[in-house]
Amino acid sequence: MKRHTQILACSKTDPGLQRLRNEDVCQADTVCGFFLVADGMGGRAAGNVASQLFREAVMEVFSADEELGLTEGEAKVREAFSLANRKILAHVDDNPHHSGMGCTAELLIFCQNRYLIGHVGDSRTYLFRGGRIHQLTRDHSFVQDQVDKGIITPQQAAKSRFRNILKRAIGVDPSLAVDIVCDLHYSGDIFLLCTDGLYTMLDNDEITSILGFQGPLTMKADMLINRANDAGGNDNIAVTLAAIID
Repeated sequence: MKRHTQILACSKTDPGLQRLRNEDVCQADTVCGFFLVADGMGGRAAGNVASQLFREAVMEVFSADEELGLTEGEAKVREAFSLANRKILAHVDDNPHHSGMGCTAELLIFCQNRYLIGHVGDSRTYLFRGGRIHQLTRDHSFVQDQVDKGIITPQQAAKSRFRNILKRAIGVDPSLAVDIVCDLHYSGDIFLLCTDGLYTMLDNDEITSILGFQGPLTMKADMLINRANDAGGNDNIAVTLAAIID
């Protein structure tokens, strides 16, 4: 995607310490201009296939180096999610034993002087700016709904046995609603896209400390994953970092 904005980026994934298979995927493509993470769900129902199908869909939609306006950029983000949804549903039709598969996902692009995020599920996108992190997306989960209603606190939600119950995911229903988050970006901004295997192991202060560390993005990604594993590594971990450098 042609742009004046200069971006440094990296992506890394790790199975964690408790899972035999890695169902998370991530990618940072500074040529075509997309950045993503996806977390497969379904376990034996091929969650790893679902997350790979999401990545394939994004690569199909953002296959060219082209300049996008904001309206066209949003349309392409929605198209990528819609295509992924159709791919997963078609796969289940052809492979009924994979019924129940799906994925959560984050997709980030940059259009002119703005960032644009597509979001479904409980993976997250954070913005590190001015020494602080800001969660840009809202989890589509049962416990997040309870937090919003004041029934439980965010701290209780993090420990709830219901925290893995999703209200929305890709590949579950032919009608998919995608959250779009869009705003101005500035030089020095760092965007963190991650699956729940990261943020359930690290608190905001730990994430802030690592993103503020004076070192290359690849080192920050390694530090995030290592810290999550040090805390127990209960799930697969995927991290994509994109930094605005101009």
